Amino acid sequence: MSSLLIFAACSGKVNPTSVVIEDPIRHYYPILSGDELWISYELTNTGKDPLIISEIQTSCGCILYDDSKRIIPPGNKEHLLFKYDSFKNTGYVCHQIRLYGNFESSNVMLLEFDVNVVPSSDHIRDYEEVYAKRTQGKKKNTITKSETDNKDLYYIDSDY
Repeated sequence: MSSLLIFAACSGKVNPTSVVIEDPIRHYYPILSGDELWISYELTNTGKDPLIISEIQTSCGCILYDDSKRIIPPGNKEHLLFKYDSFKNTGYVCHQIRLYGNFESSNVMLLEFDVNVVPSSDHIRDYEEVYAKRTQGKKKNTITKSETDNKDLYYIDSDY
């Protein structure tokens, strides 16, 4: 009988909350083809209820993300970390990341970034050369705070 009371008391309702995203639209400076770009978006829950991110959708499989930070308590800040891999891109690319959750203004928040992926100046590297460069100096899997503070790598529109 007690399990029925506990189950009945849980309404399952998630209240909307307000959130501030620092620089949701970004223009990154050019990178070399085959390089990785680490992107960190700072989310601040400015509401009175927990922010629950129910789903993250990226516009390309070349964007990987840390899926562990899905609940942000009221008043807290969290960094959502994404890695853009330019392995198969050359030229101007524009990507979107959709966050679904209990946002006050809408059920979805849009993050956007663009970057020019340029070949090296001496010649265009083929996939084998890019792969060889990647496997020579494998990057460690842990990310330090200084690596996520990348404000000098992008700019935003002044009227935004």
